[in-house]
Amino acid sequence: MEPIRVGVIGVGYLGKFHAEKYARMDGVKLAGVVDTNPERAESIAKRLGTESFADYKDLINEVDAVSVVVPTPLHFSISRDFLENNVNVLIEKPITETLEEANALIKLADSHGSIIQVGHLERFNPAVIALREVVDRPLFIESHRLSFFKERGTEVDVVLDLMIHDIDIILNFVRSELKGIHAAGVPVISSRVDVANVRLVFENGCVANITASRISLKNMRKIRIFQKDTYVSVDYANNEITIIRQDGKGTDLPIPGMSLQRTSFEEADSLESELEAFVRSVRNREAPVVSGRDGRNALRVALSIMDQIEETNKKFPGWDESS
Repeated sequence: MEPIRVGVIGVGYLGKFHAEKYARMDGVKLAGVVDTNPERAESIAKRLGTESFADYKDLINEVDAVSVVVPTPLHFSISRDFLENNVNVLIEKPITETLEEANALIKLADSHGSIIQVGHLERFNPAVIALREVVDRPLFIESHRLSFFKERGTEVDVVLDLMIHDIDIILNFVRSELKGIHAAGVPVISSRVDVANVRLVFENGCVANITASRISLKNMRKIRIFQKDTYVSVDYANNEITIIRQDGKGTDLPIPGMSLQRTSFEEADSLESELEAFVRSVRNREAPVVSGRDGRNALRVALSIMDQIEETNKKFPGWDESS
């Protein structure tokens, strides 16, 4: 069986992990890495036994698939050039800057029979995978994603930086059209929105409350899901699920007729699972776990949230001037 030839475009903080995992993956040949910093690309290529390129276009004819791990404004042009040449792409989230760009990439991939997978990493978390057996029809969801401040990622709002992970997960579980969005957010340290909250109301009656912050004093990645007869709490970081069900058995819980089940998972490498799934899709010509359309749908909601925050902040710009 011929190995899948894979390249990595952008080997900064995250991209270097893509390259490392491809380099040791069975059935994969890391054909090359590209970075705007030639010394960094050369150093990583030498360490991993591959080639470095200064221009990603020099890699187009050398690969079957690529990971595009560059700043968001470059996602569209780089991915487009590979898709036009029948190369499959894994694009780090968000898929693109605009819906028009996302739609163009999806149309291009469809016309060439190529695969787009979007890097919504949390879909490969063991706790999220286990939820598929539990979550049926959620009625209320509450999610918190809080992070210490890091300079990396501040070229975009916290909605695209962090919240979009939870938007993708929630859309995947609710599977209903949105009826309403009520959002608020403010820039605190950077020039972009650093903390945001949104309430999503779906046509099927589900309501989701999502908070994201990159100026927290602690890291937190948790989601709580309520549906008829069942409450589920998920701690992504610790790979732990707590399930409380109304099954009539009764336990020592303060709520009569409810039983508790707590499951912990061994720490897993979600990025490795994501990349393996991408390679499998390319090899077997299977639909990816997180498709281009999934990425576009999450982007659509994220952009709507950002638009509403911007409009609200324009109406009330003097919160720091009137004091």
